[in-house]
Amino acid sequence: MVRLLKFITCGSVDDGKSTLIGNILYNSKLLYADQEEALILDSKVGSRGGAIDYSLLLDGLMAEREQGITIDVAYRYFTTNKRSFIVADTPGHEEYTRNMAVGASFAEVAILLLDVTKGVLVQTRRHARICSMVGIRHFIFAVNKMDLAKYSEEKFNKIVNEVKELAKELELENIKIIPVSATEGDNVTKKSENMDWYKGESIIEYLEIVDVTENNENSDFYIPIQRVCRPNHEFRGFQGQIESGIIRTGEEITVLPSNETATVKTILNGDKNVEEAFSGQAVTIQLDKEVDVSRGSVITKNKNLPVAKSVEAVLLWMDDDKLTVGKEYLAKLGTKKLSAILKEIVYKIDVNTGEKIETQSITKNEIAFCKIEFSDKVIVDLFKKNKALGELILIDRLSHQTAAAGVVENIDTIGEKPYFEKDDIKIDGYIFEELYFDFENARMSKEGTKEKTYHVGDEVPQKGDSFEYPQYYDIISLESEAAVLVRNCKIFDIVKLEDYHFTGLPILDTAGFGLQIKTREDMKNYLLDYNQNVNKVEIHKKWAKFETYRRVVSGDNFYMI
Repeated sequence: MVRLLKFITCGSVDDGKSTLIGNILYNSKLLYADQEEALILDSKVGSRGGAIDYSLLLDGLMAEREQGITIDVAYRYFTTNKRSFIVADTPGHEEYTRNMAVGASFAEVAILLLDVTKGVLVQTRRHARICSMVGIRHFIFAVNKMDLAKYSEEKFNKIVNEVKELAKELELENIKIIPVSATEGDNVTKKSENMDWYKGESIIEYLEIVDVTENNENSDFYIPIQRVCRPNHEFRGFQGQIESGIIRTGEEITVLPSNETATVKTILNGDKNVEEAFSGQAVTIQLDKEVDVSRGSVITKNKNLPVAKSVEAVLLWMDDDKLTVGKEYLAKLGTKKLSAILKEIVYKIDVNTGEKIETQSITKNEIAFCKIEFSDKVIVDLFKKNKALGELILIDRLSHQTAAAGVVENIDTIGEKPYFEKDDIKIDGYIFEELYFDFENARMSKEGTKEKTYHVGDEVPQKGDSFEYPQYYDIISLESEAAVLVRNCKIFDIVKLEDYHFTGLPILDTAGFGLQIKTREDMKNYLLDYNQNVNKVEIHKKWAKFETYRRVVSGDNFYMI
């Protein structure tokens, strides 16, 4: 049997989410006799005039049945001959978006239902964005109520075009679009006889075969520590779930953020000693010596995980009160909980159009890109690289309610370069650091106002005490073989040197020196010198000019070099 699959149903209110799952449970013969009998009796006084109302299998709260909507998240386990499933049926009403986000956080596949008579609605877009934001990579768009459209292929194709536009906008890669009727069972558990023009799988057939596995056994090992286990003075173990890679006894590890190293002495899986453990397993690791490890620490086999005190994250605001810039919250990131201040709302996202809107506040169920500063350094990573270390929640310190859930998009690392980063491109330098002349020691020194990693879209300084740059220019890094494109004092793009095209704009090196490159031929010769391994000092003497944009300062006096 294929591995367990966790999926979610979502979409706008009254699009048939609960009915769809109820139909799967009923027609897959997954109900006990008393459950089936109760469903038939309840349906007689239900909203379908005596016909079986499959949604009653999921809508358990009295308020849900009275209003005909889902409020809470309903989880159900079921199995077929080919696979086992856990499904979360989530509310479609905007008021309960935070409930939907909780359900989405556990899922591997999202089924988004659309009413064929209405198409893609605002809430459909909101749910699709949230599912994508929390890391769901596989989507089924179930175009429901095809019976009301007389199973029209033309109307289905119209919705298909809307869905494809939405998928393109949100960069959804793995999508499946299926025409269904949840009340009549068309294309739910078996192929529909009413839509012979549709040649694909039914929903349950597709769920049985979809492959959501991620091969991360060759990825870097790391385990966030949940608990330090010390039953006696002779044993000290560190417990948690392996999020990536493999660990073996005898291997050397590094503890973050302390950067201490040790060797794995024993690995316990439950009460059994094992020689190795894999991603997804909960283990206890014992080391060969005492090191500084506590809840929130991370054990890894390398030092590649970033340590930061501030991040930029996309947040779904869940609190009834508006987001307050400058307010202190509790942040939970991985297994670490610490104080955090929401420093800035960079922009909020219009869930209908995707437009980035400048704002000073956001309200419940809105999505925004924000800057967050922590009270202490924390191990964090980009969500797209490491889900466990890239997702966070903000908790109100007074009410202890979850105020926001979010994913990390950018990281301001501590004591590290590069200054510029995009995907696997990293460029260091001190282009924005001030240069000072030390009279007592007769030497030049540099001083950074703030260690910062810049990403695409970030604003960069134009003027300081010891530098003044144009608004439009390019930065070339021969060492990193990459270029930074600055347009109107913002990072427009960061590209590999092989993809860089000279446009005639001023060119600087990573120290802020102006490069004497005026033509494409100059650019070609500059790169040729580097590729022919000409001495770096000679390249600098030939091409770089300090005083174009730089000066050395001391107090109120400026010294030109």
